[in-house]
Amino acid sequence: MRNDKENFIVNHSFKFSLAIIQFSEELRGLYKYEMASQIFRSGTSIGANIAEAQNAESKADFIHKFKIAAKEADEVKYWLKLCLACPYYPCLDGILLDDLKSIILVISKIIATSKNK
Repeated sequence: MRNDKENFIVNHSFKFSLAIIQFSEELRGLYKYEMASQIFRSGTSIGANIAEAQNAESKADFIHKFKIAAKEADEVKYWLKLCLACPYYPCLDGILLDDLKSIILVISKIIATSKNK
């Protein structure tokens, strides 16, 4: 079930991963290692699972990979909201949360559409 075509969610999640890496490095520079690691792992896992879904063995496997990506998106959203609420953390770029919101919407739509096929 390999799909190598240009794909919005694959590209968007890859760019999001790059932004997450940059924010994680900023946190590391401020000695916020634990939070940086949590954000790095969950934030980059979204794109990794979406990329892996492009080579799914079945429709069920495809949906499963996207469900994992959805869970990781929810997790990184939690960590980013904590950073936003904590005065000891750097100011978050609003674009990061906006990008995450659009990724979550697309993932949800892909899961719903895939289930109905």
